[in-house]
Amino acid sequence: MTMFRRWLDRILRSICIVLFGALVLLVVWQVFTRLVLDDPSPWTEEAARYVFVWASMIGIAIAVGEKADVVMDFLVEKLPRRLQRIADILAYLTTLAFVVYVLLYGGIKQSMMAWTQRNPLLPFTQGELYLALPIAGALLAFYLILHIVHALSRNYTVREGFHEDPEAAAA
Repeated sequence: MTMFRRWLDRILRSICIVLFGALVLLVVWQVFTRLVLDDPSPWTEEAARYVFVWASMIGIAIAVGEKADVVMDFLVEKLPRRLQRIADILAYLTTLAFVVYVLLYGGIKQSMMAWTQRNPLLPFTQGELYLALPIAGALLAFYLILHIVHALSRNYTVREGFHEDPEAAAA
């Protein structure tokens, strides 16, 4: 499983880098055509919007996989190990329920409803563009399940508060 996860992490990071590069190129081209050529390219704004959504959704999955997402755990850190484990599992299960209902179920439903709707500016249907939701939902569900399994394992480690180095902060 760890080999699959490392492979998936590498693939997702590569996709995110490519999408971010495409986003930069699209925005630069849009600005160039608008300001220099005085004839804005109509499709680049739409493409940049969808590339941004895809990059964001995949980036969120990467962040959750690395446990680099935003978390306010100053109260959880003060709990004993057993209660920290319970709090983590409850948080992961709540997030998993949201992801499954909103991103997976809702995303699949939205994609299916818009599958034949043509995008006037891009060579994709709206349903194909909306696939970012269920794909990100599946990735997030995968990482959340891995976190739940880790929280239930013997390797579970307690969180300790972040202690800022006063010398480094003053520099």
